[in-house]
Amino acid sequence: MKKSFGFIIILILLAVSVLFSACSKQQDMQAPVKAKTEKNSDVPRIGFSVATDTFIIERWNKDIKIFTSAVSDLGGDVLLQMSAGGNAAQIQQIEYLLSQNIDVLVVIPHDCDLISGVIQEAGEKGVPVIAYDRIINNVPLAAYVSFDNRQVGSLMAEAAVKACPKGNYLILNGSIRDTNVYEVNAGIYSILNPYINKGSIRVGEEIWLDEWSFDEALQKLGEVFAVREDFDAILAGNDQIAEAAVQLLAERRLAGNVVVTGQDAELAACQRLVEGSQLMTVYKPIDRLATKTAQIAMMVARREELPEPSTYVDNGSSEKVPYFRLAPIAVTLDNIEDTVFKDGFHSRQDVYRTSVLK
Repeated sequence: MKKSFGFIIILILLAVSVLFSACSKQQDMQAPVKAKTEKNSDVPRIGFSVATDTFIIERWNKDIKIFTSAVSDLGGDVLLQMSAGGNAAQIQQIEYLLSQNIDVLVVIPHDCDLISGVIQEAGEKGVPVIAYDRIINNVPLAAYVSFDNRQVGSLMAEAAVKACPKGNYLILNGSIRDTNVYEVNAGIYSILNPYINKGSIRVGEEIWLDEWSFDEALQKLGEVFAVREDFDAILAGNDQIAEAAVQLLAERRLAGNVVVTGQDAELAACQRLVEGSQLMTVYKPIDRLATKTAQIAMMVARREELPEPSTYVDNGSSEKVPYFRLAPIAVTLDNIEDTVFKDGFHSRQDVYRTSVLK
């Protein structure tokens, strides 16, 4: 009986030992997970929330790469969250970033208004917010860095009017959720209005998209084309929706006969410049935008005084927002060599593809 009792004691001790060992291993496994929310106080951590309508937009992939590299060169780390799932997904991802001990939050918003609640939450947690390329409304911001979007529109219209000073125009605006679209639209009309007033140009149709969507542009433009096709110029909000216009024109054997403009200098758009189906695109040197934003973000993270902004903008909050404004560039076949190629944004070989290199 004593032997049996002793054997039981040994089993109990072994069980306790195994249990203690298992608990110790579980703690060891959890430690690295916990460490992910901790950070080296000497290395600023920049949260970067990127909202796009699709993961495959060439433009935003360039922004992410350059911004991340620039922050790293300045001694910081970037914690990236990229969403193509709309406003709800972006809010969820920003809430995650705010749980990761970030010093600054940089945001490309999906919806410039609906995102204000979670941005307010960031402010309450002491995390400064920088709006990248698109302004965020109704909440205080540390800075806004973008191109002169009104000038983007005026450059489009100037190129179109030069090529087509008379005729029927169609304006294909981008997403109504993006405040830049309204600035681009205002820039377009600042050039067109004198021609409209004297009757030489007529805006026969104007389309507004819910999203920056090729498919939506194709559908809404197709509905217009089902009724009328007598357009001499189409001013498209970006190169992606300009592509939808060119596709519909090509189906009707009108590509190259109608002036088409866009923005972003996407590779396909530059190829269309060579082919003659698109007149111009607005080139926004992304390296300047991403690098400037990285510099501002790191200065904010280190509590350094910011340089004088280009101007201040009213975003509907209690404070004017410092706006660091960059200049866009109109690109046609005449100056693509000195802009897109010279900057290494695209190579001549990629743009000309099977065309004879000039």
